[in-house]
Amino acid sequence: MPEADRPSHARAVWTALFVTMLWSSSWVLIRIGLDDEELPPLTFAGLRFTVAAMVLLGWTVSSRSRRHQFVKLDRSTIKMLVILGLVYFSVTQGAQFVAIDAQPAATSSLMLAPTAFFVAVLSSWSIGERVSARQLIGAVLVAGGAAVYFSGDLGATWVGMVASSAGLTANVAGALLGRHVNRQGNASPLVVTTVSMTIGAAVLLAIGLGVEGLPDLGVKSALIIGWLAIVNTAIAFTLWNTAQRRLAAVESSAINNTMLIQIAALAWVFLGERPGALGVIGIVIVSGGAFLAQTRTEVATPGAVKRD
Repeated sequence: MPEADRPSHARAVWTALFVTMLWSSSWVLIRIGLDDEELPPLTFAGLRFTVAAMVLLGWTVSSRSRRHQFVKLDRSTIKMLVILGLVYFSVTQGAQFVAIDAQPAATSSLMLAPTAFFVAVLSSWSIGERVSARQLIGAVLVAGGAAVYFSGDLGATWVGMVASSAGLTANVAGALLGRHVNRQGNASPLVVTTVSMTIGAAVLLAIGLGVEGLPDLGVKSALIIGWLAIVNTAIAFTLWNTAQRRLAAVESSAINNTMLIQIAALAWVFLGERPGALGVIGIVIVSGGAFLAQTRTEVATPGAVKRD
């Protein structure tokens, strides 16, 4: 794409910030759907991502070049996309909805903060990405901030914490799988996301309907699911990838990291989930640590000389 056709850097920053606001608002809408509309968590998550997958699938197959990418997918790539869909959408998103249903949204959000550090550490074993001193400091801050946060009155439950822990584990695994698939370059990010989301969402919805049954969807429930699926997932994903054309990795990480504070603030205003003084301090510390932990790592190569 010619440089003149790309969005300006400032526009990319504001676009990315707007997307994080949409994603942060999802936590409030999910809570409203779970509490006010009494939607069962697994079915709720399945419906959201199934509708989103249908939108992305329709958009993907509407282009001849994108349809051609589907045809070119080899068996190995398809297998990895199936696994990615099951891990990142079926498990991660299902666990996240269960966690939000069982405890405050800010608490569940904070549990995902160490994802970047664990991904960096595990990546160093598999693809030679070194963990920097800055990332280690960030990890210490994340742990310390979490300790401060969890020392307050959180309303955490054992169901919520187990679900959050499962979501964190699956989120790390999904990030590693996604990185592996995208490094191969056999398909565009849009095709990777569309295929994996379609598979994962279908399985999640099937499990939800089998365990929880079909919910009684009213107008408000349908609007919440539709908004989450179309705006906060399908459109937000497209906008985020557009912004990434001009943003450095550290900029993306910093912008994405603002969600911790955004979710806590929105939960406070709209859900009455007051974090308290310790909670606010803990969130700020974790935000700073998560930013440091998400700094781009170096890729080790034979004979490479490290530059400070």
